[in-house]
Amino acid sequence: MGSLAALAKMKEVIKLERESVIPILKPKLVMKLSYLIEQPADRTDFMKLCKRIEYTIRAWYLLQFEDLMQLYTLFNPVNGAEKLEQQNLRSDEIDVLEQNFLRFFFKVMEKSNFKVVTNEEMDVAQQGQYLLNLPIRVDESKLDKNLFSKYFKEHPQENLPEFSDKYVVFRRGIGIDRTTDYFFMEKLDMLIARFWQWILRASKLEKFLSRKTSMRRRTDSQKADETIGETELQDLYVERIQLKKMELNMQNLFGKITIQEPTFDRMIVVYRRASSDDKKDRGIYVKHFKSIPMADMELILPEKMNPSLTPMDWVKFLSSIVIGLVTLISSLEMPKSDIWVVIAILSGVIGYCAKIYFSFQQNMVTYQNLITQSMYDKQLDSGRGTLLHLCDDVIQQEVKEVIVSYFILMEQGKATIQDLDFRCEELIKEEFGVQCNFDVVDAVQKLEKLGLVTRDTIGRIMCVPLRRANDIIGITTEELVLKARQTPAA
Repeated sequence: MGSLAALAKMKEVIKLERESVIPILKPKLVMKLSYLIEQPADRTDFMKLCKRIEYTIRAWYLLQFEDLMQLYTLFNPVNGAEKLEQQNLRSDEIDVLEQNFLRFFFKVMEKSNFKVVTNEEMDVAQQGQYLLNLPIRVDESKLDKNLFSKYFKEHPQENLPEFSDKYVVFRRGIGIDRTTDYFFMEKLDMLIARFWQWILRASKLEKFLSRKTSMRRRTDSQKADETIGETELQDLYVERIQLKKMELNMQNLFGKITIQEPTFDRMIVVYRRASSDDKKDRGIYVKHFKSIPMADMELILPEKMNPSLTPMDWVKFLSSIVIGLVTLISSLEMPKSDIWVVIAILSGVIGYCAKIYFSFQQNMVTYQNLITQSMYDKQLDSGRGTLLHLCDDVIQQEVKEVIVSYFILMEQGKATIQDLDFRCEELIKEEFGVQCNFDVVDAVQKLEKLGLVTRDTIGRIMCVPLRRANDIIGITTEELVLKARQTPAA
């Protein structure tokens, strides 16, 4: 019971908006839904319809994706400059092309259910501490500020982060990362931090230093209270277990403990490096990462500065030296100064300074390891590879939404848009054990475009029968190609 109570005190609940992405592989989704169909003939027709839906939706997006990839060849940091020289374009013409690329790119990101990381999410991330214990700052002088400033001026969005004129961070999917270790240095830092908090409280300085922070938190909480009623049902709650909230006891201090941090399943960073006007760099960097802990989000930011001691570390460092010297001088001025007292004071000051130094060095080693891991283990792709992955993501999500919507209408009959939304979410929850904010409007639009649904006089949606649905789409080019491959040559 004691360990459970201690764990509860270390927990912090984070509220995030539930996402529209369906986190189920399409083959698994199709197979599971087909098994729920009783008649073998209907099951076969349903699987055929699923393939035809995918082939058709893929064909819809093919031309858009080709335009996106063609534009990116001009802004690929590897060889885009050579392609631009071959085109012999004016500067204003290149500006138009890069804005067209961003317009296509943001549309693909939206269709892939990626969201731009907001200021609030960055604040929540930076308030936590997971494996990274150093403050990370971006060297903004090395980043271009014109590319995104122009885009967001023409395409304004709400709640953009402060850094959106220099780089944009997208995120999708929520996961959990856990680490179990002794964390001796981190525990020592936590003890020292609590000791300093006690000193600040005792000296009445805490109220003065935290006044602005508390004012900002009050304002943020008021904003949250205003909207909580509207978004309560759509929110997703995840738990963060941190060292800084650890209960002080012998078991926690000297034994292994497990910390936990929510992760963003996929993150994409887009930016351009700064350059001089006479030799302008047009390269646009697109980097794709997986399973990034929220508190360590700074690891994927571009053009990071080398970490250094924090202002608080310098305050502790210099304060310890001043206090030690004052105490040492006071003890030496005493008529009968004890040499062992002097040695103890010097040892304490030197030991504490050494602790700050070695703690910083260990944090630097951890930082380098995390950077290496983010480069080799957590970076999925960059540039063209990321765009290809995104294009396939769009197709897969659109196909899954259409298949689930059609299946519900086929099995449960006509429904209003609200009923269909609820039934789709319940099906995904009951059959696959996952929750999502189903994008029913987009799914119905696709079904109507395919000609697979109609509406009655009061606006309820109903699907056409399976065989009729297959006839409406007809034999696709992919099916003809597959049939030709299977036919033996004469």
